[in-house]
Amino acid sequence: MAKTITKTFSYHQTSADTALRLDKYLSDNRNVGLSRAKIQKLIENGAVTVNGEKKKASYFLATGDTIKIVYPTSSVLLEASEYIEFDILYEDNSIVVVNKPPGLVVHPSAGHHKGTLVNGLLQRCKCLSASSDPTRPGIVHRLDKDTSGLMVIAKSDQAYASLALQFKKREVKKSYLALAHGIMEKEEGTIDLPIGRHPVRRREMSVSLLTGREAITEWKIVSVFSLGFSLLRVKPRTGRTHQIRVHMAYTGYPIVGDVVYGYGKRWWKKQSLELNEALALVKRQMLHAERLGFFHPDSLRYVEFEAPAPKDMVFLIKWLNEHQNNNF
Repeated sequence: MAKTITKTFSYHQTSADTALRLDKYLSDNRNVGLSRAKIQKLIENGAVTVNGEKKKASYFLATGDTIKIVYPTSSVLLEASEYIEFDILYEDNSIVVVNKPPGLVVHPSAGHHKGTLVNGLLQRCKCLSASSDPTRPGIVHRLDKDTSGLMVIAKSDQAYASLALQFKKREVKKSYLALAHGIMEKEEGTIDLPIGRHPVRRREMSVSLLTGREAITEWKIVSVFSLGFSLLRVKPRTGRTHQIRVHMAYTGYPIVGDVVYGYGKRWWKKQSLELNEALALVKRQMLHAERLGFFHPDSLRYVEFEAPAPKDMVFLIKWLNEHQNNNF
């Protein structure tokens, strides 16, 4: 039988307080550490009660109300723990920082019940925060399956709440290495275009000027290659799904190897034999989270981590350097 954890929060309204919606109060509470959407889902599933009764998310709290949240801990997944190859760069009682290899799914989902980063974390870490979705213990942010690089995972509920708030307030510093098609016309720039769910292909995202949410991406050239590629250092200031990939594709510089938003094999086959030689080195989108900085949940000191680019990206960059046109 799956274990559960019960969290109880007491709300005592004073004359200085104003009535608050149940979902807003819980999402704003640092001790809860859950987004408003996740809180609303828990309320909908009956996992949240007020004075022992189920309430709607829109319920306004009253003086002396006692709120209780009941949801599974990560122990429900312990039977799914398994050895997964990835590097742990730092670990203490509150957090663990990993370098996720390309091709590794972050957490279990439909079609991916095993072989994920979470499965590996459950075997290698004694505890993970139970403040997130029970199928995603400790997961505060994600990287796409084929994006490599740094992730921070919360081991304690306090760490989860602290990191979640930092991501929400855009205090976390993220830097990516990206190899893009095309040669940029400027040395650096900023892409400020809202992103939303694609109107037809619902699993994809797209630039949506009318209904999208704010999305800002800064980029700067690291080097250019005469065969028509640019190596960029990219810093997303917001955290929209697929943000870098969508922004780069929309502006005409898609990430190399991105078959969803960029060029597929049909495009490569129309190119020169030399470029098709490069295709053999491209098995996924060339995007790597190289730096990650945040305030440590315990010490509150700013810490920053760096992860070297993976072998496939290093080999491709080396190949492009070796095939540079001297007249370029």
